Amino acid sequence: MIQGIGRSLFSQAANAAMQTKPMAAQKEFSNFLKEAINKVNNEQVQADRLTEKLVNGENVDLHQVMIASQKASISLQLTLEIRNKVIEAYQEMMRMQI
Repeated sequence: MIQGIGRSLFSQAANAAMQTKPMAAQKEFSNFLKEAINKVNNEQVQADRLTEKLVNGENVDLHQVMIASQKASISLQLTLEIRNKVIEAYQEMMRMQI
């Protein structure tokens, strides 16, 4: 399932890249990164709010807090791994001889 989604997204991105100019692609990529980072941040904030409510004794189910916390953790781990892969690809490109 995930591989199918990845292929679909990759093919859509490849088609869009062929049809857009470099400056437009740069802006689109920048917007995509901003949105992705904002989503990760929102998940972190939501997990923090639910944790605070639980600590304060408000009416929050423990499983909701744990699910939100795990979502935030996995999102952050995924973001860090993507960052690592991008840095690795950049370093590999810099090592290439022209």
